[in-house]
Amino acid sequence: MAGRAGPYRESTMSAVHADLRYTTTHEWVKVHGDGTATVGITDHAQEALGDIVFVETPDLGRQVEAGDGCAVVESVKAASDIYAPLAGEVVEVNTALANTPELINASAYGDGWIFTLRIADAGAVDGLLDAAGYQAALDAEV
Repeated sequence: MAGRAGPYRESTMSAVHADLRYTTTHEWVKVHGDGTATVGITDHAQEALGDIVFVETPDLGRQVEAGDGCAVVESVKAASDIYAPLAGEVVEVNTALANTPELINASAYGDGWIFTLRIADAGAVDGLLDAAGYQAALDAEV
C-alpha cells in the first residue's frame, strides 16, 4: 500500500492539488477507490513549520473521529498536532518518518504522507474543502 499512498512526487509538488481534499487545519486527504484515504500536511503547513525533526504517527488500528488529534509533527520552531480529517481506522502509517521526518519538508504530498485511514463514512469526504476552497482559506489567512 505504501507505494500508492503518497499521491505526488516532489517534482510535481505545488501549494494546492485539484484532486485532493483539505482541512482548514492544513491536512490534505487523498481518497482511494478502496474506501481508504491517505493523510498528510500541506506544503503550506510544512513551510510554516520549518525543518521537521520528529513525527509521531498514530497507532495502527486506532479508531479516530474527525477532528481528533492523532499525530504530532515537531519542527525546529514548534510542535503541531495533526488532526484526523475523517472518522475511521488507521490502517497504515508512514514508518519512514521515524528515521527521516524531513521527508515531509522534501515531499509533503508524496513521500511525506503520514497515515492512511479506512474511512467510516465515505459521504463525510464531501464536507472537506476542495482545492478552490482550501486556496480561498489560505488567501484569507494573509
